This record gives sequence, structure tokens and C-alpha cells, in this order.
Amino acid sequence: MAVDQAKVRKHIRGLIEAIGEDPDREGLVETPDRVARMYAEIFEGISYSNDEIAEMFNKSFEAPVSDDMVLVKDIEIFSYCEHHMALMYDMNVAVAYIPRGRVIGLSKIARIADMVGKRLQLQERIGTDIAYIMEKATGSPDVAVVISGKHSCMTARGIRSMNSQTITTTFRGAFRDDQELQDRLMSRLDSRKGRYNEE
Repeated sequence: MAVDQAKVRKHIRGLIEAIGEDPDREGLVETPDRVARMYAEIFEGISYSNDEIAEMFNKSFEAPVSDDMVLVKDIEIFSYCEHHMALMYDMNVAVAYIPRGRVIGLSKIARIADMVGKRLQLQERIGTDIAYIMEKATGSPDVAVVISGKHSCMTARGIRSMNSQTITTTFRGAFRDDQELQDRLMSRLDSRKGRYNEE
């Protein structure tokens, strides 16, 4: 279901009033409409299930069968925390998989990550959603997703830990079961320490 922009406009106006502002002053009079249009863009992913996203981006090409991984890293996305509707930012995603005779276009991997982020999310769920969609889109059960990100619910409020970084890993198939494969993946990501590695 697409974002109901009329409802967003109504409720944003009420929210502006609730925090003690005047929704009719010059700087705010168009804010409900701007927010409604922004929400339609940044929450686009809510309109699609994981299966539908996999179908959108599942065009694949024949490839040699091997044990080599395909890795796309430094995919930049953002999302919004479902607990506070606060921005999750500086999110850097790495996605790896082992092809089973078919590969998908590299840009499709970035598009999958972007679409999954366009929901009210948890960082942990972003990883599992991407992994699920990748399995469906590639036909390979061997998928890994590593994400690092900052959360404004920690940096801008509460504890206000400005340098805190959250790192999550999701391993499926061979990436879960084969420690050597995990190590090989993490060593490739380690070329930019701090992004995915706490050391």
C-alpha cells in the first residue's frame, strides 16, 4: 500500500501544533505537504513484500559454477528506526553470495539494499531482509550481509554517544557454516577498518 499523503499532511499539521508551533506561519505552512512527499519517497519499501522485491530484481545471467564469492561493499543507505522514527545514517552495507550457476546485476544488489532500508526498520532486520531477498533473487542459499551504521536515537538523544557505531552480521548457508569462508569475507571487508570491523 502506498503512503497516504493526505493523512500524512493532516497528522504532520497536528504534530506541529502539538509541539507548540504555529502550522500557519510562513516557514511551516507548506511543511505538511513537503513531509508527505518525502515520506512517499523514503518509505517506498513498505509498499512491497520481500518476495515482491526479490521478483523486481531477480533478472540473472548464466555464470560458471565455482566457490568464489561475489562481494559488493560500501553500499550507502539510510533508514528510520521503528522505535523512535529516528534516522539511521552513515549505513554502510556489504553483500556477498556464492553463485549457483547464475548471477544478478551488481546494481540490483545495491537496489535491494536501498529498498529494504526504505521502511521503518531495525538494523538487524535490514540484514535478514537483504539476505532473504538475495537468496530468492539469486537462487543461492550462501549469502552474507554485514552492516555498520549510526543511529540518531543514540547520537542525538538519550545517551548522546556521538561516535557509537552498530555493526551487524547476517550469515546464511556456507557463510554460516564455514569459518574459513567467513574469515575470507571479513578480511576483504577489513581493507577499510572501522566500517565493518571494530578493531
